Amino acid sequence: MTEHAGDPRAEDLITSNMPLVGHIVRETMGRVPSHVSRDDLTSAGLTALVQAAQAFDAERGVPFERYAATRIRGAILDELRSVDWASRSVRRRARDLEETRIRLSGALGRTPTVAEVASALGMSVEEVVANDDDVNRAQVLSLQGSTSASLDELVPTRAPSPEQLIEHQEKLAYLREAIVELPERLRTVVQDYFFAERPMADIAAELGVTDSRISQMRAEALVLLRDALNHALEPSLVQPVGKPNGCANRRREAYFAAVATRHAEAASRPRRRDADPLQSSLQGPLGGQLGAAG
Repeated sequence: MTEHAGDPRAEDLITSNMPLVGHIVRETMGRVPSHVSRDDLTSAGLTALVQAAQAFDAERGVPFERYAATRIRGAILDELRSVDWASRSVRRRARDLEETRIRLSGALGRTPTVAEVASALGMSVEEVVANDDDVNRAQVLSLQGSTSASLDELVPTRAPSPEQLIEHQEKLAYLREAIVELPERLRTVVQDYFFAERPMADIAAELGVTDSRISQMRAEALVLLRDALNHALEPSLVQPVGKPNGCANRRREAYFAAVATRHAEAASRPRRRDADPLQSSLQGPLGGQLGAAG
């Protein structure tokens, strides 16, 4: 863990820039083979976002969005390198084809046709075309060259207005307080999965439940966090659960009230960075899509 882990400033940068990861992943998925996993690229991008927030130095004068985009794109390219699926036989055949094309180009004074390359190697035209297709699908490292504009240039970097900054800070404050007020086991799942980046299997073993139950608890926690923010900031977006006077609704209302009380208490005293509730209760940087709760 770096010295920046748990820094509210880094956590704010992570939470507010998660859409940047989604944007770069979407741009990437449009230019890579269909077998590439969106989830793997997203995971690599989120990890890079966390690292960028921890290492960011505002005094350098570079906007965080541009700095983070560079780190995210690099991490996604590294992930693509690691999943390059072309087999050794395909790579070896590709080298033979390339060498043959070069030799024939010199002898013919022009680019050889596919049929001429196939004949020189004793292959069928279909085999040459299929091998070229395999290699082309695997050439994920040419990603940046597939568009005239870099991904950095495609990402908007408009600075937020003062009103947007105030609204954003308010949402973050409620999100912190909503996490702290979660029921204990749900809070443990959120802290361990999103902040400490622990594997789901480890959390399940610690709590004595199955992996699928941890997934359910994670989803339940995110719904509660989303509804707590909406209850405070956009009440019309809160959807009723169960009977109006049922146990589930009473528990939710008690949770919303606890979040509101904590927020009012925090607002009544001067803000101190070292007193942030996340500082003492969370074990590491935000490493997942917690922004979905916002």
